[in-house]
Amino acid sequence: MPSTREIRRRIRSVKNISQVTRAMQMVAASKMRRAQEQVLATRPYSEKAWQILTHLASQRGADEIAHPLLQVREEIKSIGMLLITADKGLCGSYNHNMVQAAARFISELPYPVELVTVGKRGRDAMWRMGQTIVSEFSDLPPQPGLLDVTPIARTVMNSFVSGQVDVVYLAHTDFINTLTQRPAIWQLLPIRPLSLGVTPVSEHRESGEELGQIEYIYEPDPHTILSTVLPRFTELQIYQALLESLASEHSARMVAMRNATENANELLADLTLTYNRARQEAITKEMLDIAGGAEALAKVRAA
Repeated sequence: MPSTREIRRRIRSVKNISQVTRAMQMVAASKMRRAQEQVLATRPYSEKAWQILTHLASQRGADEIAHPLLQVREEIKSIGMLLITADKGLCGSYNHNMVQAAARFISELPYPVELVTVGKRGRDAMWRMGQTIVSEFSDLPPQPGLLDVTPIARTVMNSFVSGQVDVVYLAHTDFINTLTQRPAIWQLLPIRPLSLGVTPVSEHRESGEELGQIEYIYEPDPHTILSTVLPRFTELQIYQALLESLASEHSARMVAMRNATENANELLADLTLTYNRARQEAITKEMLDIAGGAEALAKVRAA
């Protein structure tokens, strides 16, 4: 059994760790509440924007107009992926699950993949795997706005419009609830004509009621609307994915730090019990030594 001094040193260490993890848990909980409020506030608008995008793409005139973001390439030579992860760790399996899902998806593709990464963890992991990273973004504000996402969206859209990549996928973590976050990978570009009400596959999103193809009259004309709306709503989809990832990150970090604090407290209780036993054992040995010495001294005097 280790000495009482070693056990006291370990108890102090565990107490310090538990204080740090508790503080990180409180900070993550505060950030999580703000992130959840933001993602839940923007989600209905983002879903409706995606419905409008897919409905515009499904119009008969869309094929004739052939907006660059709607063009489906007959021959696919390269695929782009926007991967969103965190800059920091200590958030459980959040980063690992997203990186592994993206790696499996890439391994199943028969085409080369060019990555645009948001977050240092995904960038570093993909670099170690030998993947091609053409651009990376990190150290975004704690509460990013749409202007912070504009450079990311422009990079992705320009690579698609210029023909550098023929398909673009968006990989991020979907926020389901505080305890559940799930990786989601879906095609961002070209925008595919889907039935109105159908949104990218996500746990929290409802597919909605499938509607028939209804022709609308647009003012001024579909071409002008597409040229204005498609880039902005594409930026909005990336922004919503970033908000989903941030809410997932803070939720995962809060849960991880809470579990770490609980484990530290359990370890602290075990160490305290071990310390009390060691101390009691030491006291018992000292008492036996004293009793033995007194008995030996009595025998010497009696002799």
